[in-house]
Amino acid sequence: MNIYLSGSGVFAVQVAEALTGAGHSIRGIASPRLRKGKTVEDISTIDRLRAWALRHELKWTDAAELRARNIPDNIHLIVSAHSHAFIGRATRARASVAAIGYHPSLLPLHRGRDAIKWTIRDRDRVTGGTVYHLTERTDGGPIAAQEHILVPPDSTAESLWREHLAPLGVQMLLRVVNDLANGVRIMVPQDESLATWEPSMDAQLLFKPELVALPGPDSTFVTDANKWALVA
Repeated sequence: MNIYLSGSGVFAVQVAEALTGAGHSIRGIASPRLRKGKTVEDISTIDRLRAWALRHELKWTDAAELRARNIPDNIHLIVSAHSHAFIGRATRARASVAAIGYHPSLLPLHRGRDAIKWTIRDRDRVTGGTVYHLTERTDGGPIAAQEHILVPPDSTAESLWREHLAPLGVQMLLRVVNDLANGVRIMVPQDESLATWEPSMDAQLLFKPELVALPGPDSTFVTDANKWALVA
């Protein structure tokens, strides 16, 4: 299968290595742009996936600017591996077979970019990974594969990702790509009645006094810290 890979970090490199090791061909890469003040000459400052692309002489595109024109001809699959950039309809249409991604939760639970952090915050005892078909709805496309794991005691978001959900994601993406290469296409719609979505934990807190009911003439106004709202 000819694959265009959009992603970032060690996880995306592991996915690239697994796919090429299984005989698939990576034909292009999209990953985050250089951080401000960094230069392409210092390869250690580049996202690891872009460094991998340079070593393999593959054309690179800034993930935030990925468009249909950046996808080479004869691409069968677009694979999203830890990519937070939205891949639009025209871009997805450049893949003749499918456009898929991996999300570290049991979709439709914990949609959003901080799924693992919310899993830890909510003290979930069970989580897992989902490979799904990319659509116009973020993290909402039909499910191609899903597996659950028990959350080990004392897990952090970092340890849960590094030790469990990232390795699971590599295996699942490889399995789904192999299935698609063999003509096996699974698309199970997500149950919207069960869907949850949480904002990024990097969002700023904003005080919205207009959302707080005004006290009556005989009332005492009490400031409540819980009146702060997260802005997505």
